[in-house]
Amino acid sequence: MSQKGSGGSKELRIVTKPVVTIEVVKKDPKKLRILYTIYVMKEISERSLTNLIYMLKNEKNVDMGYEFIMIGNTPSSRTLAEDIRILLYLGLLETDPVTRRLRLTSTGEEFLEQNKLPENEAESLMKAVEELKPKIEAEETTTELLLRGLRRRRRRRFRR
Repeated sequence: MSQKGSGGSKELRIVTKPVVTIEVVKKDPKKLRILYTIYVMKEISERSLTNLIYMLKNEKNVDMGYEFIMIGNTPSSRTLAEDIRILLYLGLLETDPVTRRLRLTSTGEEFLEQNKLPENEAESLMKAVEELKPKIEAEETTTELLLRGLRRRRRRRFRR
């Protein structure tokens, strides 16, 4: 039965995406740089990681290969978010259940030991991240304090 005048048809569209393996990550310098950046920071929220990579590009001229769009005053990158999801899926990164910050897993640390960035690139990236670390940590602290305040208000509302 077809409907007259509807003009549209319902189609099932199948979109294929290649399976990402650890072998693919070994050959992708962008993902290696993300892992190394998180290794230097120890723990970092996804939002702060996005801001850090944006600041690296604009303030320190360290381009990690991501394009950003600005939503308000907040940088956003679809490809960066996808790469983070891939690293989480492969078990190289994990999210701390309490703080919701990204950190390397033991598998991620071993992977990074076996697949190092070139020495000069690792050194310049580490130096730039260390210089921006105070800004990022201040941002993380501010965000955490705001979230604590929101959680307290919610708890009070539910207790009444």
